[in-house]
Amino acid sequence: MTLRFASLVAAAVMAAAPAMADLVVPNYSYRTGPYAANGTQYADGFNDYFTLLNERDGGIGGQKVLTPECETAYNTEKGVECYESLKGQNQLVVAPLSTGITYQLIPKVSADKVTLYTPGLGRTSSKNGAAFEWVFNAPANYWDGASVAIKYLLDQNGGSLEGKKIALVYHNSAYGKEPIRTLQELSKKHGFTLTELPVDAPGQEQKSQWLQIRRDKPDYVLMWGWGVMNAAAIQEAANIRFPMENFIGIWWSGGEVDVEPAGAGANGYKSLTFNGVGMDYPVYDDLKKHVIDTGKASQDGQYVGSAVYSRGLYAAVVIAEAIRKAQELAGTPEVNAEQVRAGFEALDITEARMAELGLPDFGQPIKLSCANHGGDGHARIQQWDATAKKWTLISDWIAPDAEVLDPLIAEDSEAYVKEAGITPRCN
Repeated sequence: MTLRFASLVAAAVMAAAPAMADLVVPNYSYRTGPYAANGTQYADGFNDYFTLLNERDGGIGGQKVLTPECETAYNTEKGVECYESLKGQNQLVVAPLSTGITYQLIPKVSADKVTLYTPGLGRTSSKNGAAFEWVFNAPANYWDGASVAIKYLLDQNGGSLEGKKIALVYHNSAYGKEPIRTLQELSKKHGFTLTELPVDAPGQEQKSQWLQIRRDKPDYVLMWGWGVMNAAAIQEAANIRFPMENFIGIWWSGGEVDVEPAGAGANGYKSLTFNGVGMDYPVYDDLKKHVIDTGKASQDGQYVGSAVYSRGLYAAVVIAEAIRKAQELAGTPEVNAEQVRAGFEALDITEARMAELGLPDFGQPIKLSCANHGGDGHARIQQWDATAKKWTLISDWIAPDAEVLDPLIAEDSEAYVKEAGITPRCN
């Protein structure tokens, strides 16, 4: 390589890389494959919130936020490749919308000292900050979701599920398997029978599972699905006339794209959520003014306000607040990845702060610490109205069962500590 050619290559690399003053928060998106309909909406919400901060506020602390996208196609290997390819861009936070990718990245981010943010997904026990220094999963995790669903059903049944039958239809992956242990423990505590029905990816073929449900006649069905699996399951449930009000999905099974294909058959279907529904929040007025009307919205704003879009936006809100806290602690707007981790650990998003952000009662307060990287884990129940074509919140915030979850988190995180050969913090 000649000296001149080497200089040109170096110049090109420097031109492609962000300036050190920029805050780089990559968007590990998937806009292709069987999960694209859901992944695309999440990625749009994620992008648009940071665009709003750049356009309205000049960024965070005067520093613009860059969100370079890397297509993972919800494929673990591609997700890891994205992480490696983005290493040189000074990424402050890694936020893959995939439990499989998350599991593979935990040891990598721990070695590289980069925060891994997995809201409502990933490895549940990473809530234990003593064991998982670089991983945060607030505001809620899968075990919270399983517990909240059961607490909701307890409330619907006068406080007892004794003798009831509950089926779990789940994506046959690390993601779908996450709630099984928790539900098994809850079944022992509350006396219900649990049936586990795996669905192989991508999940379009489920006739055998729903024939079994038709035969066994469970009182309730819970679903841990994603992508095309959700719509297929809801259609199959409608086909066998399973009562939709007794069918509850996790938050990743609660998007418009999941219920709309079944038309009127999806009416009454429920799902968990850890964020508000609809666009009746001031932040959406700001998005319209500064992002949508100016032509800067991701994909022209076609999914603004959808359930999954709003969840992607919420993830960006939490990341932005952690960066803001990091700047405050460091005394400079030009923060690095380690300083942002400290910002996450000191995060305290109050109800008043959510209102200031234009999101009153949109999400629960989030207060993190060295020991608690997951927040309080509260969630709500939303229900689909097929006539109005919208989600409606039908419960207040429901707290998970700490009596069951805390020992499970301790057990799993202790196993990780031994496996990884690390010393727990926060002592």
